[in-house]
Amino acid sequence: MFEQDYIMRLIKEMVRTLLKLLFQIDVPHRLPDLMEDQETKETLERLLDMVDEGKVDDAENRLYEMLDGQDYQGLEAALLFYSYLNDKDDDFLLEHDFCREEISAGVKNAVSMYGLDSMTELFLNDC
Repeated sequence: MFEQDYIMRLIKEMVRTLLKLLFQIDVPHRLPDLMEDQETKETLERLLDMVDEGKVDDAENRLYEMLDGQDYQGLEAALLFYSYLNDKDDDFLLEHDFCREEISAGVKNAVSMYGLDSMTELFLNDC
C-alpha cells in the first residue's frame, strides 16, 4: 500500500512538472478543458469516458494510436490521460486489470516517443 502511494505521488509530480514545463498549465479537476485544439480535446474526453466505463486498456490503446512523436498536442493529451488515470484509486485499477506501474510505464513510453526520455528519468527511474 505504501509503495503504491509513493508511486502515485511520483507519477503525479512528474506529470504536473512536465505539463507546467512543456505546456505552461497546472492540472485542475476537469482535464479536457485545458486542451486548446478542439479535436484533441474531444478525443481526450472520449478516452476519459472509456476509463470511467472500465475500458482502460482500450482507452490506452486508442491514446497510442494518436501519438506520432511530432504533434505535441498528442503528448499533452497523453499526460492528461495518465494524470486522470493516476487519480483513480487502487481498487478501480485492480478491478480493471491496471496498476500504477503500468501508468508509470505509459508516461515513460509517451514521453519517449517525443524524445524527452531524460525528463522522466528524474522522477520514475525506480518505478
